[in-house]
Amino acid sequence: MSIQAINVRNQFKGKVREIVRGDVVSEVDVETPWGIVTSVITTRSVDDLQLGVGSDVVALVKSTEVSIAKL
Repeated sequence: MSIQAINVRNQFKGKVREIVRGDVVSEVDVETPWGIVTSVITTRSVDDLQLGVGSDVVALVKSTEVSIAKL
């Protein structure tokens, strides 16, 4: 699957710098040219997206939510 279009305007390309895994939720730190963006997502999503340190991602920021899309 690839993203062809999305309505979220605040998008930050970067690489996963660190993942702090929890039983239910995990913190994902994304290093971008503008600084670190941290997202709290379910650990299941970390596994489903096969995220790891160095993964290319886009942090999508809408209001107070930060989502992650793997590239």
